[in-house]
Amino acid sequence: MKEDNALNQSNFEIGIYTLGDIVPDPHTGKVINAQQRLTEIVEAAKLADEAGLDIFGLGEHHRLDYAVSATPIVLAAIAQVTKKIKLTSATTVLSTVDPVRLFEDFSTLDLLSNGRAEVIAGRGAFIESFPLFGYDVNEYDDLFEENIDLFLKLNEQEKISWTGRFRSALRDAEIAPRPVQKQLPLWVGVGGSPESAERAGRFGVGMALAVLGGDPNRFKPLVDIYRKVGVEAGHNLADLKVGVTGHTFMAETTEQAKDEYYPYYSNYWEYVNSQRGMNTRMSRADFEQLSSPDTALFVGSSQQIIEKILYQHELFGHQRFIAQMDIGGIPYAKVAKNIERLATEVAPVIRRELSK
Repeated sequence: MKEDNALNQSNFEIGIYTLGDIVPDPHTGKVINAQQRLTEIVEAAKLADEAGLDIFGLGEHHRLDYAVSATPIVLAAIAQVTKKIKLTSATTVLSTVDPVRLFEDFSTLDLLSNGRAEVIAGRGAFIESFPLFGYDVNEYDDLFEENIDLFLKLNEQEKISWTGRFRSALRDAEIAPRPVQKQLPLWVGVGGSPESAERAGRFGVGMALAVLGGDPNRFKPLVDIYRKVGVEAGHNLADLKVGVTGHTFMAETTEQAKDEYYPYYSNYWEYVNSQRGMNTRMSRADFEQLSSPDTALFVGSSQQIIEKILYQHELFGHQRFIAQMDIGGIPYAKVAKNIERLATEVAPVIRRELSK
């Protein structure tokens, strides 16, 4: 895999993302409102930009316990208070959005941000958008295939004629506005499905790999499938980019990080599982196992995080790492401190090591 690891590593990108969840603080029981959550998201993006991080991602949900349903609108607000950081969805539920509307929204964002817009498309953690917008979740794969195909065509052509199953046909339709970038970068979010990795490779788009726990080695076959299928489909290996996303929390020492993070992390999983009808709690012993040095949970000292990123790079040869830092009701002050640590203590070392 040495030849893969050597691809564009001098430009290794590091950033953060949020899903905008609104969860009670496990220590106080306090729940902030959506307005405050959005304000803090914009502030986090501004801080990440000023600190020199490369990417800010924003997820999409259509639930009262999440603050962000209109991702491009929030990213457009962020574009006005940032200068350099790339702005991406994380993720756009592509099966339940009109690709023309999506392209126009993110092309507009690209103009407002002077060429910083991206799209990460995927299924997302929940499926509430399917009934909300009148789609059948059983047609997820067919919807995704058709919509990604159309989005890529929109990326290439100012005028388009097209016919599909799930939306009205296009006849010499003008697709406006056009972005600053020649094409909007498109990534596919992949959780653990070989079929999703294969799809990303076949279309030749980036693959954003959600490595949220367990042994990171179990994700390597997905990266191998992605690259193999992509090359077989005629795409250049150098264009088949991999990003890794993961839950992240740092402190002065690994033990301090684990002590601080455990209440929030267990709170997050208990809340998410309760939304899926499962009443399960995470013990401290379970958390200790999940956060051990050889696992995919990025919790520890800055040095511990550096070691985990570099170890995963040996496995995947990826081009970017994006950390999710604000789950489980973590107060903004702790999120801000983590952004600063990532930018000042972790990112410079990773960039230096991977540029050798």
